[in-house]
Amino acid sequence: MDAIHPRLLVEDFATAAEFWTAALRDLLGIEPVKVIPEAGYANWDLNGEGVLVLFSRAAVAAVVGTGALPARPAGQDASMLVFRVDSVDDAAPCLVAHGAEIVADPQDRPAWGPGLRTAHLRTPDGTLVELQSY
Repeated sequence: MDAIHPRLLVEDFATAAEFWTAALRDLLGIEPVKVIPEAGYANWDLNGEGVLVLFSRAAVAAVVGTGALPARPAGQDASMLVFRVDSVDDAAPCLVAHGAEIVADPQDRPAWGPGLRTAHLRTPDGTLVELQSY
């Protein structure tokens, strides 16, 4: 089995697409392969490999028949998108400049692995992101 790419199901497609377009341009130097606002779909590739796909949560709910259910129950995060970057200390302010909020400041995590440094942020659409370098 191959893990093709991460797909984020987002409530506010326009906000998420704007954030990730700017953030991935700055972090990886890539542009979206396609953005289809009316379908609530966008994707980014790097060297022919899928990096990220956004899909409207409402569009997916219509496909799988869960449109009548609540969009998000109160609770802790159920998923997190993790990016390995050259420098957590450089990448975190980059995402903040595009509207993300710091959840946990950049810090060393020796208990997680030798030389591991992380920062945790929340994107404007609510996605929890971990930046890590090691």
